Amino acid sequence: MSTVENGGITVVSLALLGTLVAVFNMFITSAKLQKQALIESTLQSNEAYASKLADSTQLFLENTQLELAYSANEIAKHWPDHSYFEEEVSRLSEKNRVFNSVVFTNESGIVLSSSDRASELRGQVLRSPGNIQALAERRPLMSQPYESQIGNLLVLISHPVYHNDGRYLGYIGGTIYLEEDNILSRLLDEHHYKDGSYTYVADSHRRLLYHPDKSRLGTTVEANTAISLALSGATGALRIVNSKNIEMLSGYAYIPAAQWAVVSQRPIESTLQAHEGLMRKIFLHSLPFNLGILALIWLCGWWISNPLRQLARNAKNMKQRATIQRIERIPTWYFEANELKKAFLYGLQNIHDHVGQLRQDVHTDPLTGLHNRRSLEHILEKCERSNTPFAIIYLDIDHFKRVNDTYGHDIGDEVLKELALIMQHSSREQDLSIRLGGEEFLVFLPDCPLNRASEIAERLRINVENHPFEQVGHITISLGVAAWPAHHHDTAFVLKLADNMMYAAKQGGRNQVRTAPVSELTNSDA
Repeated sequence: MSTVENGGITVVSLALLGTLVAVFNMFITSAKLQKQALIESTLQSNEAYASKLADSTQLFLENTQLELAYSANEIAKHWPDHSYFEEEVSRLSEKNRVFNSVVFTNESGIVLSSSDRASELRGQVLRSPGNIQALAERRPLMSQPYESQIGNLLVLISHPVYHNDGRYLGYIGGTIYLEEDNILSRLLDEHHYKDGSYTYVADSHRRLLYHPDKSRLGTTVEANTAISLALSGATGALRIVNSKNIEMLSGYAYIPAAQWAVVSQRPIESTLQAHEGLMRKIFLHSLPFNLGILALIWLCGWWISNPLRQLARNAKNMKQRATIQRIERIPTWYFEANELKKAFLYGLQNIHDHVGQLRQDVHTDPLTGLHNRRSLEHILEKCERSNTPFAIIYLDIDHFKRVNDTYGHDIGDEVLKELALIMQHSSREQDLSIRLGGEEFLVFLPDCPLNRASEIAERLRINVENHPFEQVGHITISLGVAAWPAHHHDTAFVLKLADNMMYAAKQGGRNQVRTAPVSELTNSDA
């Protein structure tokens, strides 16, 4: 009897031990998968955030150049009215508080007008590196960071001023003090958490321009893989060890207009802290249940682990949009799995939303909502890879400058929007309407023969000619048509050929379609 009882106890003990080992092994495996998924999610989030910051800063710098271009044009119109120079410099300094100081110098570098903060520079010759570069290159530019005469670390954003007769009159420029509160620091300060996350920016010489630790501004960072990759023009994420020997999950991106690198990173320890606490609670809370109801654990073990297994399996495919739908269908019938599922869904949705918005912004013209030049490059690469033939309709509005000069740029913008709608209605469903810039547009027609493309171009021309544009009345367009690979194996050649045909239409009297004839075929790569 004793032997039987001992044998029974041994079997139960072995069953209990086997169950505990299986549950513990499942717990550890799940924790590892979730840990890796959380690290990958954080890396992707930091990459998306760094890319967003880079795009926002790029857009800010481009808009700043537009502001300076407008001021340069106004100063040239009012040359040599010094009172207007002061008025325009003051306006530019006060508007949006973008610049810490603003100056307008003549062609010799003598300050003719300046904002209040730089009033002591009036009449002086500026000899700073930014001033020397602006006078030498005479083009819109942004200087490398340098120290001013009084020791401020700054950058100069400048635009040349040319008289209507072509004479170089000097430049108007705004400075941004990198060690003081400025529009760039306010933009970058949005990334602020209590979990050790932070963002920093370095210039092309690896010098820190923005960092939460102000004492590090102006110092050079030598061994930093994220900065090196960003300065090479790449965008991505990786694990690095920072200067304080803390392992970080870093996302990085490049700002082309300034040749800067932006890095957003978070300590891996704080990333995993909440994950470890959750897993510890799950284990401790489930242990009495496992010990007390062995048979139920044995039967329900698969049910308990199934949601976790599905979450872990889907975590490997986080980049796929369908992963969200698959996770939503996972039946998480107990609290911990449901909370983990919600955390996954929240993180995944944020990543996809950020990436989707960034992709849309990068490939969409903000005025008309059409595809832009970058989108065209992506489409051409895709067609070349799939060997899909296509036709191109290159078009330009005739005498559009006259519309802007007569009715103003706001009405001109409305004309561009209406033209975009006409282009979409006049082409096939599969065709893509693209704005290249200004009044130049393009219609991309996949799997479209050349003669069919010419018919669509003629229909578009007639529709535009017959359409009454609000306030403007009727306008006309000139169009050029070419096809790939019918005219050439090089897509760039075909684009140029369509452009040439458009200009031939203009030279031939405008308001007409010119299609590249068979004679335009070339057997040469020259």
